[in-house]
Amino acid sequence: MTKPNYTDRQIALARYAKALSHPARVSIMEILSKQSCCYSGDITNDLPIARSTLSQHLSELKEAGLIQGEFNPPKIKYCIRKEGWEEAKRMMGEFFE
Repeated sequence: MTKPNYTDRQIALARYAKALSHPARVSIMEILSKQSCCYSGDITNDLPIARSTLSQHLSELKEAGLIQGEFNPPKIKYCIRKEGWEEAKRMMGEFFE
């Protein structure tokens, strides 16, 4: 049996959908969209989750290319990665048309 050949577009769309498939990650994106950048400790104050859980969610969003992090000891500053966010919005819009 052969494996299906998924297109690059299908793989990218699935990656974005997976990254946004948890309410905490949607909330993180909403928080970041309302400001230029935010430190991870500040996000913890806005969400009812542990720092370790927040770190996992931030990693998932970063891995999908939706956010970027900049290490400013002892904190990490996160921002929306505009290129990834714009691509995700475009791809999802096309998918739902």
